[in-house]
Amino acid sequence: MTSLLAIGLLLGSSVIIGVYGVRAARSTPDFLVASQQISPGWNAMAIAGEYVSAASVLGLAGLMLKNGVGSLWWAVGFTAGYVAVAALVAGPMRRSGAYTVPDFADYRLGSRAVRKLCAVIVLVIMWLYLIPQFKGAGVVLHLVSGTPYWVGVVLAGAVVSSSIAVGGMRAATYVQAFHYVVKLIFIAVPALVLLVRAGGEGRELALRVDAGAWSRPLLDLHGSGQPLLATWSVLLATTLGAVGLPHVIMRFHTSATARIARRVAVWVIVLLGLFYLFPAVYGLLGRVFAPGLITEGHTDQVTVVLPGAMVPGAWGAVLTALVAAGAFAAFLSTSSGLLLALAGGLSHDLSRSSVPRLRLAVAAGALVAVGLSLPAERVDINVLVGWAFAVAASTFCPLLVLGIWWRGLTVPGAAAGLIAGVCAATGAALASVVTGPHPGWLTVLLAQPAAWTVPLAFAVMAGVSLLTRPPEWAERALLRLHIPQRAAGDG
Repeated sequence: MTSLLAIGLLLGSSVIIGVYGVRAARSTPDFLVASQQISPGWNAMAIAGEYVSAASVLGLAGLMLKNGVGSLWWAVGFTAGYVAVAALVAGPMRRSGAYTVPDFADYRLGSRAVRKLCAVIVLVIMWLYLIPQFKGAGVVLHLVSGTPYWVGVVLAGAVVSSSIAVGGMRAATYVQAFHYVVKLIFIAVPALVLLVRAGGEGRELALRVDAGAWSRPLLDLHGSGQPLLATWSVLLATTLGAVGLPHVIMRFHTSATARIARRVAVWVIVLLGLFYLFPAVYGLLGRVFAPGLITEGHTDQVTVVLPGAMVPGAWGAVLTALVAAGAFAAFLSTSSGLLLALAGGLSHDLSRSSVPRLRLAVAAGALVAVGLSLPAERVDINVLVGWAFAVAASTFCPLLVLGIWWRGLTVPGAAAGLIAGVCAATGAALASVVTGPHPGWLTVLLAQPAAWTVPLAFAVMAGVSLLTRPPEWAERALLRLHIPQRAAGDG
């Protein structure tokens, strides 16, 4: 009951805060980028709130419980991704004036066909990313209340889509900033309490349990026996995937200038680094106090189950309620950004854009995501998120990096690279489901394909571009992306 009350208060607060954005969502720029009037502080907290998803709150702790400390490479990659974003794309993307990645492709290459291809890829990435968010909501609500899994999925979809449909980006920003604070406090405080509860003896026991797994510093996906390859592939996917995530790119257009966009990116790195100190605690202590989750195949539940397992009685219920509300905040805030990017792909990039169409696209996108989430109850959260990052790293990362930093990018080159990247990454993910885990390097290359799909996409995009002529305006387009801020009126 305590957990349900906490989740109910979170949902109610989110709706109330989101109402403030309703009056401002009157045009496409209002709806998608809040007319570029979001302050740096709010923006940084909102981006961090949007980025800390179910994979961070539930998935990372679950992977540590199952695979050991090598799983922390996921957190390293998630955080390092924003270093790459700040260094490579934040400023130039803000100067381009493009709201979405397909907008940028149209601006840089002048091709409606490439724009629509990008819009389709946006849908693939966003749905892959939305499924684990709604899945997490279903799992958490089932754990704390006993309701069927589908209830949490449908509830999360309804709350997020209604809030975004009426308020757009401004509503999402206030809600996501609020959710970051909730997540940080509600995950950090129970983690610290559990560490004190465990005491020095408990921490030493956690390190001794299955010492072989915990002493390995690298990932060994599915027992493949290829930890170096697995770690490298996960780092490529998470770091370069962040560069290509559509909802991340869209966020930088809510800043007033390119300089502010870069400053926001730096603050996001700080906020992410602070948060990722705590999910590891649940995985570490779960190895000792909730080992049954490994044999049951429910490792994603350790963050919610652990407080009750370690602290019986009323205080355990309070800690569980805090963690459950923090986890729900993660699902809601990430889903908000994903649905905005999804609506942009469905309405703004694939057809004529208007606020009514964007609102309809939010509802349609959420409905499809809910439908896809219902059969995904047994799939690891980080597996799905990893696929989304791999597709983004293999498609939009090459497009943005080459489009921003190389004048030689051409329409045929961009199209060929995008097609090669999305087909290779999604094909590998589907093949990994069909073949299942087996020892050996092939398991890693299919389950985490970024090690070969990212170089493939870059090579195809650059190679085909070298065989064709770049657009005549390529030099002018790059000049606008890199022109000094004062000359551009951006300082």
